[in-house]
Amino acid sequence: MAYSLKIQDPRFDKYLKNTKDYRYQFGFALAIIAIVAFYIYGEVSDEMDNPEALYIGLGIGGMFFIIGIYAALSIKKEATWDGEVVEKEIIEKEKSTDFVVYVEDQKHQKHEIRSENDATLYNYYKIGEKVRYHGKLRSYEKFDKSNDDIIFCNACAFMHEIDEHICRNCGCPLLK
Repeated sequence: MAYSLKIQDPRFDKYLKNTKDYRYQFGFALAIIAIVAFYIYGEVSDEMDNPEALYIGLGIGGMFFIIGIYAALSIKKEATWDGEVVEKEIIEKEKSTDFVVYVEDQKHQKHEIRSENDATLYNYYKIGEKVRYHGKLRSYEKFDKSNDDIIFCNACAFMHEIDEHICRNCGCPLLK
């Protein structure tokens, strides 16, 4: 097996652009809802009148809008690197269990793949396996998928049967 060349598919770039756009739109929609809701509250409430209620709505709406902008701008490409699964750990907590897979890159830095109360990723990766971290998607791809029954979408992390080629959730190609 080998790492997939499908990572260059333009559908991944479209997915990233759509994700960024949705974050902007969500922040903007929450801002509008907050402003309109506080304006209506100021019109119908005996506790607060407009423009005081509207100003509060503008302040809260502005915060939602800034959070949406920050969320959209936080999508930054990271470096792509190759590594190896070097360790696995199960951490029992009071009300949950963390399943952790440690991947070491070429610079001997350890990175975690962590999931809470779900051992699927923990069982998917085996110690000694080669993996590639795709920085633009912030996801991992196994080098050898020949013995796997499942595969994860590198864009949205949706789990698929290994014989599928396109993600049913986001429409991106599966890297195999």
